Amino acid sequence: MRTDLHTTTTTTTTTALTTVRNLGILAHVDAGKTTVTERILYATGTTYKRGEVHDGTTVTDFDPQERDRGITIFAAAVSCDWDGHRINLIDTPGHVDFADEVERSLRVLDGAIAVFDAVAGVEPQSESVWRQADRHGVPRIAFVNKLDRPGADLDTAVASIRRRLHPAPLVVQLPIGSEDGFTGVVDLPRMRALVWADGDGRYDEGPVPDALLDEARRRRRALEEAVAELHPAALEEFCAASSLSARTLTAALRDLTRTGEGVVVLCGSAYRNRGIEPLLEAVVAYLPSPLDVPAVRGTHGDAVAERPADPAAPFAALVFKVNSTATGRLTYVRVYSGTLTKGEVVLDVGAPRTERVSRILRVQADRHAEVDRAVAGDIVALVGVKSARAGATLCGPDAPLVLEPPTVAEPVVSVAVEARRGTDTDRLTAALARLVEEDPSLVVRTDRETGQTVLSGMGELHLEVAVEKVRRAHGLEIGVGRPKVTYRETVARGVSGLVYRHVKQDGGAGQFAHVVLDVEPAEGDGFVFRSTVTGGRVPQEYVRAVEAGCRDALAEGPLGGHQVTGLRVTLTDGATHPKDSSELAFRAAGRLGLREALRASVMALLEPVVEVTVTVPDDAVGGVLGDLAARRGRVSGSAARAGTAVVTATVPLAELFGYATRLRSRTQGRGTFTARPTGYAPAPLPAP
Repeated sequence: MRTDLHTTTTTTTTTALTTVRNLGILAHVDAGKTTVTERILYATGTTYKRGEVHDGTTVTDFDPQERDRGITIFAAAVSCDWDGHRINLIDTPGHVDFADEVERSLRVLDGAIAVFDAVAGVEPQSESVWRQADRHGVPRIAFVNKLDRPGADLDTAVASIRRRLHPAPLVVQLPIGSEDGFTGVVDLPRMRALVWADGDGRYDEGPVPDALLDEARRRRRALEEAVAELHPAALEEFCAASSLSARTLTAALRDLTRTGEGVVVLCGSAYRNRGIEPLLEAVVAYLPSPLDVPAVRGTHGDAVAERPADPAAPFAALVFKVNSTATGRLTYVRVYSGTLTKGEVVLDVGAPRTERVSRILRVQADRHAEVDRAVAGDIVALVGVKSARAGATLCGPDAPLVLEPPTVAEPVVSVAVEARRGTDTDRLTAALARLVEEDPSLVVRTDRETGQTVLSGMGELHLEVAVEKVRRAHGLEIGVGRPKVTYRETVARGVSGLVYRHVKQDGGAGQFAHVVLDVEPAEGDGFVFRSTVTGGRVPQEYVRAVEAGCRDALAEGPLGGHQVTGLRVTLTDGATHPKDSSELAFRAAGRLGLREALRASVMALLEPVVEVTVTVPDDAVGGVLGDLAARRGRVSGSAARAGTAVVTATVPLAELFGYATRLRSRTQGRGTFTARPTGYAPAPLPAP
């Protein structure tokens, strides 16, 4: 938080900021992003042995559950150095149940590498994380991985990127060899061949092979034309010289990447350590530094303020992850402005309370190196911050600012949990509270009817992992009920002119509020309130109270006590009493009046649905289609791919519990599936 830095120090640090890259690895599960991360650490000399997912020896998948399951569950931060640049890297989960981890990571990143499978192309979760990055405006480069696999095809993968993600893919490499014979790439901007002789990651550079020279020239020309269409300066040179120099092409690719108008596409095989060094060179050349992205915006009261990525500016940082370890609580932050030194006091604006930072750690997955200070652009972990949650803003006490927190998705699956031993109930309660503190997408509540403790999350696997984490970390024996999905209720046909009069007189000042409500369905899954009252019959402060009361009523619908969504409420008329009317009375009228209106409306039950992509052998398609139909699934497409069939269907989430076991049984273990949430759809009402 020091603002008295000398000009020379500021200039030096600002120059250093241009060499910082904060980026994430995004991909569908099993596309190879953790292997890409491991190879990056190996290529940069951060590790001296290549970690393998199948051996459980990776740096970033250090949690025992990650190693047992062979997938990334928790976002892990690492740092490395390449060509004079500091790269802060976050390896994100690829499974849909952990999309909230991706959301929190993207909020603090300046760029990303999107990894795609050269055989499968764009997969469901590839699309989901791409859209998440779009929402955050994160520039990306693409890495088409696994080019050594049978059926791998760069052009097919790029076509799927163009078709499903709609960017302008700018392919800067041409593979040398195919499938098992993949040995290198042609660097199209420089027209040089990069060939890997062994697995140490180092390549030999030479001229383009004669057999590929014509194809390389054709692709270089296509790249120049694509860039010239998007970049004015490149177009000017292209029109004048009928070609682009390597310098102009590189500069244009950098600009297009940072504006999001184009996506540079590279290729390789991370498992065989081919293509990683050119990928790192592309990270440095094309992805932005903290100085290249817009200044972070925040609020202080009603005012909007910007904080530049300047070590001399007031300190501001965003908490994106909290982790409780055996040695204490770690609070992961992205520093957006200013400088923080250990021992200083920071303000948690949302609490609000001050916290003393006792240590600052440079993170290397589960290992840490202590540093004396953190400056704008850094991603570090803090020790000593006791209560800040993910999404909290930490800033200087004399310069408060609230940064926009990451959005948190609503949970869709719930299970009842209880300690098997009554003496462990308090320990379980404390463990669940810590769990929710670490993962905001988990929710713990007590069922009012049964008194059971209910844990809610983003999916079956999400809850499985959470429960297992409590078991392992706290040594608790936990009983878990059957999973249940989170239903919603909506208005299918509303009512108009519903009159509700709230009158209460029990001595002293009474309560009086008279409202007339129209209720109708609304587009989307939100709630819309408006007032058409004229003539001041209901003062504006009472109108706001009616809206607050209506929002209170949405918590429980008439069908089954589920949250109500997708409706529009209009306050059309009302009346007040000179003495007994108050905001409290009108809030009660809004709440009780809307409840009565919902009981009078035709309501519909909504259930969460997911898009399922099932990959099975050709001879098992019939049985799989029949099983999906039995689960109320609606098939939306199918395609053949190298002896297998890929079936896409929309299926209620409630019908997918246990589907993985059923699919393996039907296909003798050869079938796989992925699921992506698509929202809510009408559900059949339960039998009375």
